Amino acid sequence: MAAGVRTARAPGKINLGLRVLRRRPDGYHDLDTVFYPIAWADTLQVQAAARLVLRCDAPGIPVDETNLVMRAARALAQETSTQRGADIELIKHLPAGAGLGGGSSDAAATLRLLADLWQTRTPKTVLQRLALAMGSDVPFFLNSKPARASGRGEVLELMAGYVMPFALVVVVPRLHVSTAWAFSKVKPRASHGSSLCAAVVSNDLGRWRRELVNDFEGPVMAALPEIRTRKEALMTLGAGFASLTGTGSAVYGMFEDVRHARAAAAEAQEAGCIVYMELGATPQV
Repeated sequence: MAAGVRTARAPGKINLGLRVLRRRPDGYHDLDTVFYPIAWADTLQVQAAARLVLRCDAPGIPVDETNLVMRAARALAQETSTQRGADIELIKHLPAGAGLGGGSSDAAATLRLLADLWQTRTPKTVLQRLALAMGSDVPFFLNSKPARASGRGEVLELMAGYVMPFALVVVVPRLHVSTAWAFSKVKPRASHGSSLCAAVVSNDLGRWRRELVNDFEGPVMAALPEIRTRKEALMTLGAGFASLTGTGSAVYGMFEDVRHARAAAAEAQEAGCIVYMELGATPQV
């Protein structure tokens, strides 16, 4: 690694339950969800340069101002009035448009890395404000710890000490779901229902099946039945719980038996999906 290079992992997340409660006057929606970080991650590297430049190893990922990485870098530079630049390299592993939060996590990692590189001494509250301006789930990725999220997704209640004991298989069909389209199709439900946190920490997969509902599953799976097929395959092959994450297209399954998890992962790979698996315990972020 070159001298002066700073590196950070930008982990993905899954949603354990996702309730859309109401549409807000500002055009956003009030949500209730649990964000859980996973070890599947992009990598960012930054080093000092005369100007801001973004490079990415993945074809089709923009490296201009439409990329959240560049937007985050510009926002921090403007906030701190720095004239310094940076050479930013983004190494993609998380698939785009899958509901895993890759772009948001990349933006959060950029804020952290450049605040360090430029020695801005930016207060955490300012980084959180800049993160929220990038997207509703970007503040979560500043810390990437299991948390209940409400409001737009930015009001975080950390779930200190929570450990998910199950083997996790994430399956990404080669489909793209537009977040804007998904929100246009979902029907908000004002009732808060039971506590998502209480359900999650129970580690009772039967309770998860009853209570951890993703409100986007209905419209997304109706429009793209391959996603429903992938979820059903996870359940058939032994998952105790399976769900869409975010607005999709990724689905995931929780397995109490690692052998079943491996079999489900192999089946999804044979079906042409992108697959990720981790074997439980504390997320490695």
